[in-house]
Amino acid sequence: MGPGVLGALGWLGRSWSAGRTGNTGDFHVARGAGSTGMAGAAWGLCLLWALRLPIGPILLGASGGLGLTGSTGLAHMAKGARSTGVDGGAHGARVTTRQGVLAGLGGSGLLGAPSELGAVGNAWCNRGRHGMGVPKGWGWWGPRGSRPQGCHMLVVPLTPGHTGSPDPTADPGADASLCGMAATGASGTNAVRYGTMRPNVLNLRVVLSDGSLLHTAGPGRSARKSAAGYDLTSLFVGSEGTLGFLTQATLRLHPLPEAVVSAACTFPSVRDAVGCTVQVLQAAVPVARIELLDEVMAGACSRYSRLELPEVAMLFLELHGSQRGLAEQQQQAEELVQLHGGSVLSWAQAPEERERLWAARHSAWFAALALRPGCQGYSTDVCVPISRLPDVVVETQRDLRDSNLTGPMVGHVGDGNFHCILVFRADDPEEAQRVHDFTERLGRRALAAGGTCTGEHGVGLGKRVLLREERGAVGLVAMRRIKDALDPLHLMNPGKVL
Repeated sequence: MGPGVLGALGWLGRSWSAGRTGNTGDFHVARGAGSTGMAGAAWGLCLLWALRLPIGPILLGASGGLGLTGSTGLAHMAKGARSTGVDGGAHGARVTTRQGVLAGLGGSGLLGAPSELGAVGNAWCNRGRHGMGVPKGWGWWGPRGSRPQGCHMLVVPLTPGHTGSPDPTADPGADASLCGMAATGASGTNAVRYGTMRPNVLNLRVVLSDGSLLHTAGPGRSARKSAAGYDLTSLFVGSEGTLGFLTQATLRLHPLPEAVVSAACTFPSVRDAVGCTVQVLQAAVPVARIELLDEVMAGACSRYSRLELPEVAMLFLELHGSQRGLAEQQQQAEELVQLHGGSVLSWAQAPEERERLWAARHSAWFAALALRPGCQGYSTDVCVPISRLPDVVVETQRDLRDSNLTGPMVGHVGDGNFHCILVFRADDPEEAQRVHDFTERLGRRALAAGGTCTGEHGVGLGKRVLLREERGAVGLVAMRRIKDALDPLHLMNPGKVL
């Protein structure tokens, strides 16, 4: 754990919070200790002190908030599954620049309790809250799918979970926390239909570096839109722990679709697959997910997940809607796939078949590592305008071959976002340097195409130079002034982003 102080700060919250149960993937609603004050925050609170390093006092706010004072000058860094590392990515190492307090809220949750939804937890039928997107008569996913008769279901489509989830719109990705995803501005495979984390966050409870408690939209506020003052919620979404600890998120909820179908489509080349994606979006086919796997990744996922998939460029896509509407959407999608020389292997509607298909996609990280056992993986991402995506993806493939690197590609191409999972020997300085050089070229290639150096993973330490190139001198000055105003001692995740 290193020489710094390790603070394990337990689950903080109001009277309800929603999360995942163990490895079952079932949504449950867990009851906390209390709704406000010291009792609400004290439940599960645990502090661990490392040797010889003092910790500033803990401040418990009126609504169960928590803060670490800056009286000792120690840095405050977050721990969690979506922690920013060298590259800001989900798989990056937790690299720090200063000794200090490493706060882990909710075990694996970064910056906040896992799946903490505040008042959204009170979503059983007539107890629903209008402002949360929970009108009367609507409810939340209960223990093992149990719910009162006639109570409809609402979901958070960005919810990190596991395959086998009873919720067909939940994105079964990494075991990240909702507040951690808000802190990095993350998203998942459903973002093309339901949006990224940013538009799905209505309010945040933030502990600032001086221990004060901030509700970004105001205490108890959950309006779908507001023109009152500055948009503080958007300011903290994607701040990577550099402005404060996110301890509670109020989120939009979306209704479950009546029907869901998924398909795996094969193409002669990556350019054809990406070109099909562009045309599907331009034709306004309402896809919920559309994921790219290049030839290397398709083969790796097939072997790792024991599926009989061809080693060619592939698109995994999913459609949500009514039974009647899906038939028309399937026909549209098939025609566009065939137009680009591809074919649909099969349509899967049964939950078991869909889960098996998406399990292969969500095991991509481990499938890539299996290509070179004993090597290290490094995942980097960029995002470009959809119209430039085919050229950028093909140029990146060529760069990987010329650099003699193992880097299977996978992407949320419906958003113009794709990832390279670079597998290399960490003890080989020459190969590690080639990886570093490639990631910088990839970031600059995205910038030259009018895109961004990171669509999901964040800046962390590794992309600070690219951030300066992307935002410009004036943009960096503005961000530093915001940082100085909210964290004048630079205690929060020091050295990251700026």
